[in-house]
Amino acid sequence: MRAVRLHRYHQDPSIDEIPEPQIRSPLDVVVKIGGAGVCRTDLHIVEGQWEAAQNPRLPYVLGHENAGWVHAVGEGVTNVSVGDTVILHPQPSCGLCLACRAGDDMHCVDGFFPGLSDDDGGMAEYMRTSARACVQLDPDTDPADVAALADAGITAYHAVRKAVPLLHPGTTAVVQGAGGLGHIGIQCLRALTAARIVVVDRNADAVRLAEQVGADETVLADGNQVESVRDLTGGTGAHVVFDYVAEDGAEMDGWQMTAPGGSYFVIGYGGELRIPTLEIISTERSIVGNIVGTYPDLAELMVLAQAGRVTLHTQKYPLDKAVDALHDLDAGKVRGRAILVP
Repeated sequence: MRAVRLHRYHQDPSIDEIPEPQIRSPLDVVVKIGGAGVCRTDLHIVEGQWEAAQNPRLPYVLGHENAGWVHAVGEGVTNVSVGDTVILHPQPSCGLCLACRAGDDMHCVDGFFPGLSDDDGGMAEYMRTSARACVQLDPDTDPADVAALADAGITAYHAVRKAVPLLHPGTTAVVQGAGGLGHIGIQCLRALTAARIVVVDRNADAVRLAEQVGADETVLADGNQVESVRDLTGGTGAHVVFDYVAEDGAEMDGWQMTAPGGSYFVIGYGGELRIPTLEIISTERSIVGNIVGTYPDLAELMVLAQAGRVTLHTQKYPLDKAVDALHDLDAGKVRGRAILVP
């Protein structure tokens, strides 16, 4: 099969011909990929940022946002059958550890992360995962239309879901970044809360997309974005800030946009917060980290998606154009999410 494999850090991946994955254990599932999302994390992987954390053996197949059709199952699989349309939770988990039993499968002690860890991902024609990772979809669903919800979607949803108790009517939520994650987060806020939604982005096209998918107010990040948000919030800032950027200075902007007693939710990464501890305690602002989302998060999100309440805006590329998709994403040319279609 064809697969997008990373051979060396700081170099573009290549399209290779490799053997199809095979069933190796009773709970394995092999999926024929119908769509694989292209994520900014893939750029970070190529740059070597995940090497120390995951230490995968190179070369390996990229791709952690995947959907398709069940191609083969192990003898112990009972929840899906060959031919089913599925979206895949990005981290297969054991189901037995305390984290899994608490529904917090992202912190599974035996979890693995195809496309990041030492396991091949889904930028390929086929991918091996586990039965626990499969969420069954309506058979009429085109996997390419929903694939990026497997990571970008549940990451955005997970953060919003955690913040719901903080966003009662009359509150303001700021979304920094209306790209692949942010445009989903805006829709999740609209579906789950009554908060006023203010969106900040430096790209005019992204601002227009934000207006289309549910923003109440938009701010073009032109250097005065912190002051603009404060003007829109009576000088205090937002009750909750969702930072889907969190690098290149956006992380400090997000903190400064957060009102006293408010919460700064960090979803993007790459930057660095430098905050005097006195500033944290004197304003009682909270900093909340967010990593992907749980299996229930993905199942709930797919209910919203299949009801038309969350729509993924995509730009599709054939699998052989994976490098073009990565370059376009890096250059800021992708509105919404880039999807590879084998």
